[in-house]
Amino acid sequence: MKYMIMLYGSQQDYDLLSGKPGEGPTWTGEDLEALHTFMAEWNGDLVESGEFVDAQGLTAPVHARRVRLKDGVPIVTDGPYAETQEVLAGYTIVECESFDRATEIAARLADTPHPQGTVLQNEWYVDIRPIVDSFDDHLDA
Repeated sequence: MKYMIMLYGSQQDYDLLSGKPGEGPTWTGEDLEALHTFMAEWNGDLVESGEFVDAQGLTAPVHARRVRLKDGVPIVTDGPYAETQEVLAGYTIVECESFDRATEIAARLADTPHPQGTVLQNEWYVDIRPIVDSFDDHLDA
């Protein structure tokens, strides 16, 4: 079964990662290197185990658009969105034996590095959802 592990972040997170000052510590080059090393090892382990399918990071919310329908007319809103603080920042798709295994894989992300001497400012979480392969899979839900 395939599972999507969805990682979330806010515009503020993207700003701090890029070195812009804000509420919380900005990331140093060493902090970013630690993060990239961690993610490369995490993905590498999944490739080695044969469970890796795909992974992509997404641009900052400021570069996003939302299209919604209001009174039958599409309305376009540029990001970041006032109604939500966190957005999808990236995803990884794994193919593994069970939901429990996908959860175990995602739980390793709790050790993702962040600037030294700080605690994560926001509640950290990822979502894990099974991917349907066919219309019939929707009927079983």
